[in-house]
Amino acid sequence: MFDIAWSEMLLIGGVALVVIGPKDLPGALRTAGQAIGKIRRMASEFQGQFNDAMREAELTDLKKQVDDIGNSIQASTNFDPIEPMKDFGAADASKPAAADDKAMKDAEATLAKLPAPDLPAPVSIEPAPVAEPEPETKPKRRRKTVATEEPAVAVEAVPAEEPPAKPARKRKPKAAEAEGGETA
Repeated sequence: MFDIAWSEMLLIGGVALVVIGPKDLPGALRTAGQAIGKIRRMASEFQGQFNDAMREAELTDLKKQVDDIGNSIQASTNFDPIEPMKDFGAADASKPAAADDKAMKDAEATLAKLPAPDLPAPVSIEPAPVAEPEPETKPKRRRKTVATEEPAVAVEAVPAEEPPAKPARKRKPKAAEAEGGETA
């Protein structure tokens, strides 16, 4: 930045230590760092504004170039969009009025002969029906048959045994009442 070598920085640090003193040196360095940060922020802000001004100037030049190109194209086609609007409906002096009327009638006749355009059918969007979920069913168990030489005989299903009934809950015996009606 300022082309200061490390040896020069060491010399400046030593002089600052002697002049400012070890007690006030951290505060002085903090103040110097804040000042340098403020200067850098100001410099970057100025640089940003300068770049914005340059971009704006470039955009102005670019807009001018585009306008020049548009004017040259307009001049090469000899078309003035405002001129026909001024004389709209008035007869052109270079063409006879009868020729314009005949051309207009021909165009109207051609348009009248054209079929009307077919309009598409109206589209209606309806929500799709919601399917009801099927109840879950367990697949039936199949009994395995043992292959024997004899023809298979239908086996009747035997109802499963009912589980044994649960024994009745036992109640805790009441505590024996001690004399005087108190429980022990």
